[in-house]
Amino acid sequence: MLVIKTQNRFIKTKIPAPGTYKIIKSLQKSESRSMQGQLPIIWSKAEGHSLVDIGGNKFIDFTSTIFVANIGHSNNNLIKNLKKALDKKLLHSYAYFNSSREKYLKNLVKFAGKNFEKAFLMSAGTEATEAALKLMRLYGQKVKKRKLGIICIDGNWHGRTMGAQMMSGNKEQKEWIGYEDKNIHHIKFPYPWELKKSTPKEFLNKCLEKLKKKIDLKKDICGFMLETFQGWGAIFYPKEFVKEISKLCKQNKILLTFDEMQAGFGRTGELFGYMHYGVTPDLIACGKGSSSSLPLSLVLGSKKIMDLPGTDSMSSTHSANPMVCAAGLANMQAILEDGLIDNSKILGEYFHLKLNEIKNKHYNYISHINGKGLLAAVIFSKDSIPLSNLCDLISEKCMQKGLIVVHTGRESIKLAPSLTITKEALIEGIQVFEECIKESIFELYPY
Repeated sequence: MLVIKTQNRFIKTKIPAPGTYKIIKSLQKSESRSMQGQLPIIWSKAEGHSLVDIGGNKFIDFTSTIFVANIGHSNNNLIKNLKKALDKKLLHSYAYFNSSREKYLKNLVKFAGKNFEKAFLMSAGTEATEAALKLMRLYGQKVKKRKLGIICIDGNWHGRTMGAQMMSGNKEQKEWIGYEDKNIHHIKFPYPWELKKSTPKEFLNKCLEKLKKKIDLKKDICGFMLETFQGWGAIFYPKEFVKEISKLCKQNKILLTFDEMQAGFGRTGELFGYMHYGVTPDLIACGKGSSSSLPLSLVLGSKKIMDLPGTDSMSSTHSANPMVCAAGLANMQAILEDGLIDNSKILGEYFHLKLNEIKNKHYNYISHINGKGLLAAVIFSKDSIPLSNLCDLISEKCMQKGLIVVHTGRESIKLAPSLTITKEALIEGIQVFEECIKESIFELYPY
């Protein structure tokens, strides 16, 4: 067994650590298998950009627990806020008023900017996209649309409930629904390889021409929902493509909604990911990095849209409780006061520079480096053939060496360290990642 001891990693047992499989087997007996499938690490503690397993092994976390812990794990001020909330002995209040909710929301709308005057708070990202769907359709009713149609993008991911699943462009995932909403439409995603023969504007127009054979944009569409970037591969749209969508929405009384689950709260080097496109959406739906800890999601928009539902017609049992509001407030404070957006932007430039250097060394196996800020997806393919098995091996080797990454299940490995990560830890993580790529390529493709 190789012992690893550096400033940011400490591997002192076999990986997985002794006792790991006992706990996993116990979980498998009592937990749905849908929750299985992650790397075999039993988390014991997580702080900053590090996590520790039950064997006392310390890893660099390049996942932020699936893009959640933007301000780092167990942020000190966040913990203090939660302890204060606990001491007040008010853990839950449903939709009854409480001062924590007032304080958080007042700061949230200020944080989000003048175009976003009100918010609706929930617990999960899929609740937020469902709420956005409802708001878009309520708006459609108000402006007397003939149909309450929604346009979405193929390959985007909006959650696991029925409405969110129908908006998502994954046909396999929709098979279980047994019902198809005829008023939810999809257009193609403008992948770089799809744009070889047309401009982004031309590509969009071609997609819309097909759609116009079935519907009238002005009369039959009330909302346009898009993930800020193609989630699985962190692929951003061409700026021109999004600007044209924004124009289209304004011309036809269509609400433009950004699903900011992965992009929001500083992850991409901007406060929100939509800012990269030079447009202003009508609604944004956020989750994950909203609290960097407890379950908190939200939809933000103008008064005229957010007040469309009647009193008590949109609520969520556990939303806006004092604990998540305390966490959400500490999260915003850290992002602003600790300069984490700038950190994401500056370290992100270095991050992508080094990843592209790795790509250039292994161009036969790495086709693209996507993303912005402290978010990246490394796409592994050879002769246009996806290399999912290579991703599996790289992820496994990274774990053995004390680095945690996310294999999406496709040909991409996603990397998203906390926005608080030090440059030293970032460099170390990148070096480990490159070592594992080299070793894995040699193992699978020795000739």
